[in-house]
Amino acid sequence: MATRALGRAGLALVAAVSDGLQRASEQGSRVRVACSGGPDSLALAAAVAVCARRDPALLAEALVVDHQLQPGSREVAHAAVDAVRGLGLPARTVAVQVPHSGEGPEAAARRARYEALAAPDAAGGRRPDLVLLGHTLDDQAETVLLGLVRGSGIRSLAGMPAHFGSAPQFWRPLLGVRRADTERACVEWGLAPWHDPQNRDDRFTRSRLRHRVLPVLTAELGEGVIEALARTATLATQDADYLDALTSSALTTIMGDGGLDCARLADQPAALQGRLVRRWLATVGIVGLDFERTAAVLALVTHWRGQKGVDLPGGHRVVRRAGVLFLDR
Repeated sequence: MATRALGRAGLALVAAVSDGLQRASEQGSRVRVACSGGPDSLALAAAVAVCARRDPALLAEALVVDHQLQPGSREVAHAAVDAVRGLGLPARTVAVQVPHSGEGPEAAARRARYEALAAPDAAGGRRPDLVLLGHTLDDQAETVLLGLVRGSGIRSLAGMPAHFGSAPQFWRPLLGVRRADTERACVEWGLAPWHDPQNRDDRFTRSRLRHRVLPVLTAELGEGVIEALARTATLATQDADYLDALTSSALTTIMGDGGLDCARLADQPAALQGRLVRRWLATVGIVGLDFERTAAVLALVTHWRGQKGVDLPGGHRVVRRAGVLFLDR
């Protein structure tokens, strides 16, 4: 592809990606871009291609994951590969099998996709150092609003982390970039992105939020509502990280006799009590405890009247004996 002069949107994307790569430089130089062929990931791939031309040490490629869940997915994947290769960036596609599991189809597809993105390459058997994801500021705003509706605490308001995992580490360099800019950048680069029909499917909560709810909020409260929601994620992340650190420190002081000491747990601030219960249970593999069950476990401490234990997933039960919470099967 002939080198194009960068327009305003393209410049913004290249700056965001370049900054992200610089901050993540200690992870390594092998970079893999997750690309679906949609405007966000295609614009991300184009920006990475620009960065790779500027820095020959950057070993970048794009991977298009075909979930095989929609008719014509193979053709869509190969079209995305062709588009990315036209940018001068190596690209390939891999088909995955999405298992039927209790976590739901979207979560199962995401798990299969992330496993493919983290896998060794076909040639040398090496994993990437970094995997770049194309989520934008608009995606972050949607995630925060979904977390608010669930009412599941400050961590859910933290939205999507800018980076997570290790070997490889996943990064989202476009969390400060609007979706309109990725779409505009595709026009500037002469790209024709694929538009996933599921993004317009009202059966999906995020689709209804994107196309029905947020336009009303923007019309009634102003365009700044999207930026405000995304900013909430940044602030909530700082608060949640601090509370998590306090939880780690406090947990060591309330563990005793193989369980949680009820008196010491009751002395902890209310903001930490639920976190301490969930962290304790996470140490034995019970994760994602919902609000209702967390509250029921805490009631064994704060409203103890000799009640029975609390049943948990996997056949576990939290019981209180001699002033200590234990986990039984």
